[in-house]
Amino acid sequence: MVDIAKTLERIGLSQNEIKVYLTLNDQGSMKAGRIAKLAKIDRSSAYNAIQMLLDKGFVSYVMIGKIKWFQAVGPKRMLEYLKEREEEVKSILPELEERHKRKKIEGQVRLFKGIKGVKSVFLDIIRTGKDNYVFGSEGQFSEKMPDFAYQFDRMKKEKGIKTQMLLRKGRTELDSKTSHHQYLPGIAESPAVTNIYGDKIAIIIWTDEPEGIIIENASAAKAYKSYFEFMWKYGKSL
Repeated sequence: MVDIAKTLERIGLSQNEIKVYLTLNDQGSMKAGRIAKLAKIDRSSAYNAIQMLLDKGFVSYVMIGKIKWFQAVGPKRMLEYLKEREEEVKSILPELEERHKRKKIEGQVRLFKGIKGVKSVFLDIIRTGKDNYVFGSEGQFSEKMPDFAYQFDRMKKEKGIKTQMLLRKGRTELDSKTSHHQYLPGIAESPAVTNIYGDKIAIIIWTDEPEGIIIENASAAKAYKSYFEFMWKYGKSL
């Protein structure tokens, strides 16, 4: 069952905003005092939450005499709100990207934890848009993230990204449409998989809680690429 409160929290609503919104959504139009009572929060917190929801456009009100009666706006308003936030972020991205590039340091290292972190590494490969050279794979990507492996293959195809991958014999990965696989005999099993793309090296360590490391260094990437090409020369087609 979908946890509505958790989802509302993830899109940026506070606990009190969630309580007030769900009260209005479930119970209909009412005065602030009644909202506070049903939401089980004090009046001051209820008023603050109502104001925040009014600012977001999730709640509206009508005046009956001198009293405000509040009601929840239709839930589809949430999608409009998120779209508005997306457009706002898009409007500042060019300047942020430019400022980021000015301060970028050669040899930058970034660490990522867990499945979501590793997913960020693969998305960085897509954003970079360069062909990917991989060695050390045991098929862990396909085993642990099968749905995303197919999605990754589709995104690579859309961006025109190709992969050359060295695996142990008998192993494979699901992103086969955009990949050329070869194997090297006598390679020892390892949880570490190395990706070389553009000026970056990404090492993914497939332990119980996987970790990823992205090293951005043109000289190091060039050296790793030469090492890969030497191994590829002696690889055998699967």
